[in-house]
Amino acid sequence: MTTERTALVRPLGRPGDLGWVVMAHGEFYDREFGWDTDFEALVCRIAADYADGGEPGPQAAWIAEVDGRRAGCVFCVRADDRTARLRLLLVDPAARGLGVGARLIEECLAFAREAGYEAITLWTNDVLGSARRLYERHGFRLIAQERHHSFGHDLVGQTWRRPLRRSVTAEAAPPR
Repeated sequence: MTTERTALVRPLGRPGDLGWVVMAHGEFYDREFGWDTDFEALVCRIAADYADGGEPGPQAAWIAEVDGRRAGCVFCVRADDRTARLRLLLVDPAARGLGVGARLIEECLAFAREAGYEAITLWTNDVLGSARRLYERHGFRLIAQERHHSFGHDLVGQTWRRPLRRSVTAEAAPPR
């Protein structure tokens, strides 16, 4: 008898969520890619900036849970007045194949659209193949790449972007 694993996505905000985001990124990227603590420090700064709420414009973040345990996250923050930025997407390898990454991206896109952003962008590295495939499936297009040395490695950073348009159905729907 196999038990079905349940996944849910909820807003970030419980005690321990921010710490988990930093720890999970640090541990995963060390284990998978050998990235040093410079990466964990970057994640810590992004999480702290989000928690401070000092940035102008709408922002939100979500945690995915599988069977009651944190298994993923994503943040949506302001890049500029018209553009949102997807940040810190992570799915625990043990939760892959459950659609967690897609659900997190969809939450981010829906929030950015509802907040009035016209486009969304993200920065990643070319070695993150699974994430890049998810971005492509959700309509992101590669717009720039640049070699850099970060986190103890020579990498190719990539900027991805997608427009955010309301669907015709959503615009025609009567107000609730």
